[in-house]
Amino acid sequence: MKKIIHVDMDAFYASVEQRDQPELRGKPLAVGGGSRRGVVAAASYEARAFGVRSAMSGAMARKLCPDLIFVKPRFDRYREISGQIRDIFYEYTDLVEPLSLDEAYLDVTENKKGMISATLMARDIRRKILEKTGLTASAGISINKFIAKVASDIHKPNGQKTVPPEEVQDFLHALDIRKFYGVGKVTADRMYRLGIFTGKDLYRREEAFLTEHFGKSGTHYYQIVRGIHNSPVQPSRTPKSVGAERTFADNLSSEVFMLEKLEHIAGELARRLQAKGMAGKTVTLKIKYSDFRLQTRSRTLDWYLASADLILETAKSLLYQEPLEESVRLLGISLSNLNTEKEKTEPMPDSVSVQLRFEF
Repeated sequence: MKKIIHVDMDAFYASVEQRDQPELRGKPLAVGGGSRRGVVAAASYEARAFGVRSAMSGAMARKLCPDLIFVKPRFDRYREISGQIRDIFYEYTDLVEPLSLDEAYLDVTENKKGMISATLMARDIRRKILEKTGLTASAGISINKFIAKVASDIHKPNGQKTVPPEEVQDFLHALDIRKFYGVGKVTADRMYRLGIFTGKDLYRREEAFLTEHFGKSGTHYYQIVRGIHNSPVQPSRTPKSVGAERTFADNLSSEVFMLEKLEHIAGELARRLQAKGMAGKTVTLKIKYSDFRLQTRSRTLDWYLASADLILETAKSLLYQEPLEESVRLLGISLSNLNTEKEKTEPMPDSVSVQLRFEF
């Protein structure tokens, strides 16, 4: 039985800007670009009240909230504060799995403080974050990563939710089906047509029924709604790919106009690879059309590459591989099949046992 904490900073980028610039506090704020082609990277809770969300176009955000204030992202600043927060995590455990600058999993089953209660530990961590950075965080506490992550969103902002072992099944039964791992909009619509709207509906379905309709994912859904999610907290997350991309102010309609852009992107990718000491065999070209359709083209080579010239030559061949379907608003290049990847043969247990006296 594990004790897992998921810590999620509240509107992190926007909160950092409001903390550093007091005149922005209490105002609808978006970090990102407010131009015609800009995208919202993060929104303050004041902006979210108008429906502004991350990944939304700047134009749409302004339409929803005419008084929205846009600020340019300062990722160096966000990384600096994220490092301070991570230092707090390591005071409690070395089993820290960062998901991004603003959230992480902590396995505190055995911890440096010798604390029995993960609930009190999460409260202590949130208090220290507030004292050190002036920012609030929310937390979820439970027996695995999935439930902890869902729980951290229950009492946002500046709150926490514990789901102890004896409450896991009731919690999962009441959960909206869209909250389950692997259930996106398309899968949710399929489940709705099958009469599955909540975790309780999912629990009632046999594994054979779920695999019939959802293939191998059916077994995943069958297990996860029963509280079986055995993914461990991984202190070192080795990236499976490294990439760079660019969105253009104006759509590009010819491959000729894209070559210069690809050269810059390949150069940026090469710098990132060299900084990490990485190389890869599989080059993937990402193309986003003006109508937002996404297309990828990949090629795997027999050797590792990391130089800008070789990356560019492979990306160019992928660009010319077939005609473009529409004008292009974004190009990206990524490298995968990296020289850092290792085979993992760790077996997955068939089931977990729940000890109701396990103190949370």
